[in-house]
Amino acid sequence: MAPAVCLVAGLLLPAPASAADHRARSGLMGVMGGDVVPQRCAIPAIRAGSTGSLRSFHRAMAECADRFWSARFAAAGLPYSPPEVAITTGDDSVCGAIAGSGAQYCPDQRTIVIRIMKHDLRDPFRMNIAHSVAHEWGHHVQQLTGVLDAQAALYEPAPEGARRLLSHRLEMQAECFAGVFYSATLKSIRPGISWADWISAVRGAEESDIHGKPRNLAFWQDRGYRGGATGFCNTWTAAKNKID
Repeated sequence: MAPAVCLVAGLLLPAPASAADHRARSGLMGVMGGDVVPQRCAIPAIRAGSTGSLRSFHRAMAECADRFWSARFAAAGLPYSPPEVAITTGDDSVCGAIAGSGAQYCPDQRTIVIRIMKHDLRDPFRMNIAHSVAHEWGHHVQQLTGVLDAQAALYEPAPEGARRLLSHRLEMQAECFAGVFYSATLKSIRPGISWADWISAVRGAEESDIHGKPRNLAFWQDRGYRGGATGFCNTWTAAKNKID
């Protein structure tokens, strides 16, 4: 337990062994603020009823997220590798049944799985669909930085109430990472909704036992977007009322 607890206290990143490691860690997770450099991505239109156009949209979003995060890791001097991206119309994935939300991250396979949902075919709301990639890529960042392993070490022996909060901290950090990604790419995504209206919609969504209260999910996503840096995404030491 001790190593995992230390990881949580240190933003779930391994303790730096040298000055260079310390600078790398600070470069990805410790920097607060700074200028956000816009990133241009070619995100195509979605045609209602077209599975092919949804696949193209998801692939373009994945390429955009990969460029963004690889640059962030490179700037921090940290190794980066992209996830596999599987897009399906079925309900099974490389790590079991796909969750009702239509997207999930499979950590052992380092794979983002996106299910094309019927309601997305009927009414393709760009920002909602884009968020499938942005949020799950946040989990991939957690995998690469040791967050998922450290959270799992704490989760396994924890009682039910503590498990619930650990799940919320994990999901809200992924939301915050998605917000950081949007800070540089939102204009290219062309979401079809203002940021304020999007955050309002997130705040008004249904509550999820795994993810936590929508108002807190909205808070962390907005915090990442406005901060533009992963240093704003320390959900692990946040007060309970910000992650319940």
